[in-house]
Amino acid sequence: MTEQGNEQVNEQELIQYIAEQTKLDVKSIQLVLKHEQKFMDGAKTNASGEVEIDSDELVDYIVGRPDVKLDELKVESILDAEMDYFMDKGLAGYID
Repeated sequence: MTEQGNEQVNEQELIQYIAEQTKLDVKSIQLVLKHEQKFMDGAKTNASGEVEIDSDELVDYIVGRPDVKLDELKVESILDAEMDYFMDKGLAGYID
């Protein structure tokens, strides 16, 4: 049993959720998530210790990778489904 908020992300569950939402293949989803993680790892934290990501910059970064063959809309749909998953689990939210 886990407490909400301390729940570890089950990567397989996440990928399955995204695949169901987007109807895209698992390999493409994994590739987008891998590049997203690289982008996040390079992002700077603000004064509150949080990382603020510009979604347009993130999508441009991912679409610009030579091994990504998806268009912007498909990349956005993967990222949107990922955020929906995290919000459903209570692990993420949007900043106004």
